Order: sequence, then structure tokens, then C-alpha cells
Amino acid sequence: MGLTHQSSGKGALREDYLNYNVKGDYVIALAGNPNTGKSTVFNALTGLKQHTGNWPGKTVVQALGNYKHGQKQITLVDLPGTYSLLANSPEEQVARDFICFAEPDATVVVVDATCLERNLNLALQVLEITPKSIICLNLMDEARRKKIKIDVPALANKLGVPVIPTAARNGEGLTLLKDTINLVAAGAIELNPKRLVYDAKLEAAILELAGELDSLLPPQINRRWIALRLIDGDYTVVDGIRKFLEKKLVKEDFAS
Repeated sequence: MGLTHQSSGKGALREDYLNYNVKGDYVIALAGNPNTGKSTVFNALTGLKQHTGNWPGKTVVQALGNYKHGQKQITLVDLPGTYSLLANSPEEQVARDFICFAEPDATVVVVDATCLERNLNLALQVLEITPKSIICLNLMDEARRKKIKIDVPALANKLGVPVIPTAARNGEGLTLLKDTINLVAAGAIELNPKRLVYDAKLEAAILELAGELDSLLPPQINRRWIALRLIDGDYTVVDGIRKFLEKKLVKEDFAS
């Protein structure tokens, strides 16, 4: 299996998380709560150029699709619909591991504009893992029908990442979403994702544990987020790290 961008080592392991040989320029993760129109966004972007199977080692369905925008070939990975990334279910673990360990070039979080507060829980968790994120503010047509008004620039400023309003079933906003995906994946947009700040005692514990992890983890893994998960007692993340490191060692041994 091969991926572009492997000369720098970036994303060199992510084909091990997929059941499809990715040949595009960018791999983009698509995350979101159930019933946010995520599948509609996926279908609208990829059309009929889709592949389905199961995630390796899981009974959870994996869906991938391709599209071209500008001069770039994009592979879109439709992650299972989840309410969190706390790995309380196989679906949550799949979504978490792909965002954390497979190094997607960007992660798009689809949220429902009619119940934004509930959906932001997942969005903030994704922002804790990766800065290369985009919020797809979907179902804007429903929000307008319900007379819900959202200050999109203010929301983007608060979150520190692009927020793109869409109504995917009507095609509204999808060109801007594609433009933004290309820019974020290319590193052409300055991102400053909101980081949740906890009480002083917890922050001190996070800082101490993250420091201990510094020499143990490769640079692409977010130490602060791993520290948070370990403090919370989520030791499934250790399995994710172990599998990541095992795959990395195998790749390095093979390359040498």
C-alpha cells in the first residue's frame, strides 16, 4: 500500500488503519454526532466514488470516498457517528484512534446548527487532539426555518478554527468547505484551536504527566491529550499507543 507525503514520514502508518489503498494527496477525517447530516456531507462531497468495508480488527463499518478539488485528490474517511471520543464503544475507539494516530491531513467535524451546544462537546474533544480541524456547521437551512441565528465569525473566533456553514442536502456551502479543507491540509491557514483550561490542580497534574510522556511518545502524538485520558482512567488509549508504536517499528525495520 502507498500514500503520497510519505517521504516526510507524515501519515506513513495510516494505511494500516484503512481497508483501502489511498492514492490521493490528502486524507481527511469526517467526524460528527449521529443525526448531524454527516452522511449527507460525505455523499455530497464524494458522490459515487466510495468504498466500504470494516475497520481492521473491528466489526464497525468503514466508509471512504474520493473527490478532486482544485489540483488535489482528496480521500475522505467517514468516521463512525459518535457523541464523544472517550472510547466507551468500538465506534468511539475507532474515531479516536484514527484522529489521534493515523494523522489525517485535516479533520472536519460536522455539527447540527439547530442544536449547536450539544454538538460542541465532540468538536472540543477533536480540537484537544489536533489543531488541523474544521467545523462544518450543517443543517443551516433547518436553523433558518427555526429562526435560529448563529454568529459564524464569532464562533470561528472562539474556537480558533474555520467554521463553514452548510446545508449539504442542497449543496449549500460545499465549495467553500472544499476550499477550506485544501487550505487547512496544506497548512495555509493559521489555526489556534481553543484549549479547555481546567482547575489549577488538574492543570499541574496534566503538565507533570505530559512531561513524563515526552520522552516516550513520538512528536505527532498530543501529550496533553494523552495525559488527560490517562488521568481520567481511560487506559484503552495505551492500547492505541502500543499498536501505533508497534506498526511504526515494523515500518522502520522494513524500511531499513
